[in-house]
Amino acid sequence: MKKHPNNKSILVSELDKARPNCAIVGVYGHPQASIMTYYALHALQHRGQEAAGIISIYQDEKKNRKRFAAKRGPGLVLDVFSEPNVLTQTLKGDMAIGHNRYSTTGSSSANNIQPFSMIYNDGIFALAHNGNLTNTRTLRNKLIQEGSIFQTTTDSELFLHLIAKSKKETRIEKVRDALQTAHGAYSLTMMTDDTLIAARDPHGVRPLSIGRLKTEHGWAYIVASETAAFDIISAEYIRSVHHNEIIQIDQDTLKTGEIKSFKIVDETPIAHHCIFEYIYFSRPDSKIFGHSVDKVRRKLGKKLGEEMPIVDKDDKIRAVPVPDSANTATIGFARVNSANGNETLFELGLIRSHYIGRTFIAPGQNNREFRVKAKFNVVKGVIEGKTVVLVDDSIVRGTTSKALVKLVREANPKKLHLLISSPPIKHPCFYGMDFPSEEELIANHHDSIEKIGEYIGVDSIHYLSKEKLMESVPQEEGIDYCTACFTGDYPIEIEKNGVDVNTND
Repeated sequence: MKKHPNNKSILVSELDKARPNCAIVGVYGHPQASIMTYYALHALQHRGQEAAGIISIYQDEKKNRKRFAAKRGPGLVLDVFSEPNVLTQTLKGDMAIGHNRYSTTGSSSANNIQPFSMIYNDGIFALAHNGNLTNTRTLRNKLIQEGSIFQTTTDSELFLHLIAKSKKETRIEKVRDALQTAHGAYSLTMMTDDTLIAARDPHGVRPLSIGRLKTEHGWAYIVASETAAFDIISAEYIRSVHHNEIIQIDQDTLKTGEIKSFKIVDETPIAHHCIFEYIYFSRPDSKIFGHSVDKVRRKLGKKLGEEMPIVDKDDKIRAVPVPDSANTATIGFARVNSANGNETLFELGLIRSHYIGRTFIAPGQNNREFRVKAKFNVVKGVIEGKTVVLVDDSIVRGTTSKALVKLVREANPKKLHLLISSPPIKHPCFYGMDFPSEEELIANHHDSIEKIGEYIGVDSIHYLSKEKLMESVPQEEGIDYCTACFTGDYPIEIEKNGVDVNTND
């Protein structure tokens, strides 16, 4: 079977959904910082399943200095940190950062597993990155010419070299200098011997939020990609890290509650939040960019109902989500379609198995068809003889959609319609989303939406328009959205030959 061009360990058939690129976490001032980080990473497992890592900091009493302790490994969070006492005895200290990895470039080498750390002239420093730089080759070539030796094949390592080489005086100034030099999409958690630092790029493409939780001695602080990481440890949400912002959490923060804030560039540009975070990537129970994912997805479904009402004069319509990311959009569609006089029932007509991993192989059979059958099963009583509206968040290649429709057809629906709560994906992402090549996207293979529907095998298909998509997401002054995967309009300049598609780890 064909392999992904950027990562030979990934089967092409597995990329019929866009892949999110990584989760990051930082905890400060908690006596069990690594344990809090562990639970937070577990809550963000959906953002990366290839590898995980945690670095904590503790006082080495024998040498009377701060030292990093690290644990990184391939696999899920539960597997990487399964050794007894690894979180309590190895990863000691009251500050930690963590990372879940979904790689799109390089090998599956252990060297590429974050967080990364270094010793430099200002002490010790660790970093975890979610995003994708757009001037990677330019920076890497320049640094190599200046004598830098790279240990990994990821763009994330560039930050360490830039910080170490900065001529600025303070650590925050060095970080700011490095972030001004690195262009593209990045959310970062960073750790020195006594400070937790976090940042979002000037356009704020990827989400990052700040929370706090009670301890015996006062408040501890947490920074994470999504607020679902706060809920699992009973932390309360404070705010989102603003675009173009560096924050610093230190001992003064524990005493006063003040989180120090610095701008990356002097003039803050209009933000361009990744709209796909709302459509698919983030958990529906999370808050990202300061807003509820669930609320946005319900609006997406309602807009689908406005644009494409489905009618059956003889019976109630069955609205069936492709689990799990389309669940809330389907609720929104069902409500609006019913309000328009077409009684529609939200039904769990597809049951998903959560035990099928990415390495599942169906020996001796049509691989794709049996992968779908192993992952989904139809509730025939919901489907048979009914007008069924299948709702999904997106179509990438169309291969899984085609196999899924074939599976639903076996249950003999009267009519089968497919609604997609986003526009057609036509362009690659350079900011941290993993799509196949432009030539492999189904929207570029057919002359019309109707022909896509014919290929997939449905009676009708409808994609949400860009206009209705934009009506569904929060509107705030100074905030816009990156819709490049739909429109080809890239808000952050991409240097010619400066980056491969998806060079993030």
